[in-house]
Amino acid sequence: MRTGIVELDADHPGFNDPEYRRRRDEIALLAQEHDLGDPIPVVEYTGTETATWTTVFRELSRLFPTHACREYNEALALMGFDETRIPQLADVDRILADRTGFRIWPVAGLVEPRDFFGALARRVFPATQYIRHHSVPHYTPEPDTIHDQIGHIPMLAIREYADLTQRIGAGAVGATDEQVTQLARLYWYTIEFGVVRQDGELRCYGAGILSSYGEMARAVRAEEPEIRRFDPEQARLLDYPITRYQPVLWEVDSIGEAFERVAAAVETIRRG
Repeated sequence: MRTGIVELDADHPGFNDPEYRRRRDEIALLAQEHDLGDPIPVVEYTGTETATWTTVFRELSRLFPTHACREYNEALALMGFDETRIPQLADVDRILADRTGFRIWPVAGLVEPRDFFGALARRVFPATQYIRHHSVPHYTPEPDTIHDQIGHIPMLAIREYADLTQRIGAGAVGATDEQVTQLARLYWYTIEFGVVRQDGELRCYGAGILSSYGEMARAVRAEEPEIRRFDPEQARLLDYPITRYQPVLWEVDSIGEAFERVAAAVETIRRG
């Protein structure tokens, strides 16, 4: 088998674990050999990988009823996820295709922003199949299948959220580098880290929060992150940290409101 496909930074939890690096290369090769439209390859997950999924899913499931938005909880029930096994992308691909027309594209790791947004514009979501290192189950320095499947995929079964995701992707087609950067910020503050007020309480709809036990636990406590009313004109100019908890979250009254505001902002950004 080819090795050295996946490069890990020296501070990555799996950097000094040769078995983890071998496994990452093995799963990355499946993605590299896959052509969009072909059957999505099945990954036979190990006991260690499944145990990592179990730990994270069990902890997150305790928070979902009180911290996740109602749309997420309804969509999660449709997925049929449980703590005993890691879902296969082929299974969730069929669910998304039927409900919102989104399809799954298995990828080896991070995708360049233009390619990522270009896929979203075609209602294709790049998703990983590898799992974070078992030594730190509640942390990952990069997207993994826990982030993608627990965070993104249930929400992509919701029409408004799927449309919002596609809208941001479409805005990046033919955009300048600065415009792509601004769209990436809007994506981050909505699709990844958006919060919505339901029945007077903050609830999470962003995948980055929904797939992080620590981030979700603090997101609904007003004394933790600064909660601002979502203003895309401000959000598209505000940088964000990627290696620590978010200091600022943007609140909407509904996912539909986020869609409407982002749609208008995309047009503003594209006009320059």
